[in-house]
Amino acid sequence: MKNLRGILVLLALLVSVNIVAKPKIRIIATGGTIAGVSQSSTSSSYSAGQVGIQTLIDAVPQMLYLADVSGEQLVNIGSQDMNNEVWLKLAKRINQLLNEEGYDGVVVTHGTDTMEETAYFLNLTVKSDKPVILAGSMRPSTAISADGPANLYNAVAAAVSPAVRGLGVLCCMNNQLLDAKTVIKTHTIDCDTFEGGPSGIIGYIYNGEAHILQTPNNAHTLKSEFDITNVEKLPNVGIVYGYANASPLPMQAFVDAKFDGIVLAGVGDGNFYKDVFDVAVKAQQKGIQIVRSSRCPTGPTCLNSEVDDAKYHFVASLELNPQKARVLLMLALTKTHDWNQIQELFKKY
Repeated sequence: MKNLRGILVLLALLVSVNIVAKPKIRIIATGGTIAGVSQSSTSSSYSAGQVGIQTLIDAVPQMLYLADVSGEQLVNIGSQDMNNEVWLKLAKRINQLLNEEGYDGVVVTHGTDTMEETAYFLNLTVKSDKPVILAGSMRPSTAISADGPANLYNAVAAAVSPAVRGLGVLCCMNNQLLDAKTVIKTHTIDCDTFEGGPSGIIGYIYNGEAHILQTPNNAHTLKSEFDITNVEKLPNVGIVYGYANASPLPMQAFVDAKFDGIVLAGVGDGNFYKDVFDVAVKAQQKGIQIVRSSRCPTGPTCLNSEVDDAKYHFVASLELNPQKARVLLMLALTKTHDWNQIQELFKKY
């Protein structure tokens, strides 16, 4: 009888330990289509950022079997309105949750328009190897076949997986896990819009489990040297789009506004139209850092290729597209204004 009682007590303790040991995941909501509401279940017209975080959690009770899930509403906006202030607030809050409040992972619900930029910013500013997963949707929450609930469930599944730890910030969309540095949005409306660029996806979620195919080879999170703990404002960096017979006025406007840096979404291998080039040279001489990138969706912008970067002190974005080059340049300018050191940061991150 005593042995039976002891066994029952042991079983109770094991159950208790199992409950306590369930991973603790925090969902930070920022709005986006995943929180959007449409005019009807079949309408393509909708307003983003209308549904609160608790409603999103209540819609996916299955993820409560995976983790102790709780949520908070940071902002509730369409991601076209994402800005530097929210990025800083979000990164600082994630660091607090993971390093001070004992959470095992964080999921961020986010609009898809600028998800890749937010993911890359967090990849460089989160100081933890615990999973940070961004999830969103291409269809609003009221759509007849909304993709948000499945993406949110899969994001939590990724956040609780030991295999995901140490991989940096990932996006979880359409059953796939994508690296923050290489993820790109490739289609305006399709659910499979996100791709991993030339390097492909990091892994996928199947039956609530993460399957990892490769690991990112760029520096991130704990190996990143960028610390935004005491940063209240990021440097001003703009993007100028390149095209045939391009006007120099957009570049000149950023110069006149005394921006700290300008990224060129150039043609081909980051080339300038001649009139824009002249303004860029003068801008660099005034201490405004110029970074050459490309409007091409894939392929590197090579150092000292068709443009003599060493001569003009331009920085080549290498594998980064213009929007991610802007993110890295802002963070780089919090540390240095030396063009050569900034180029080394582009090689590293």
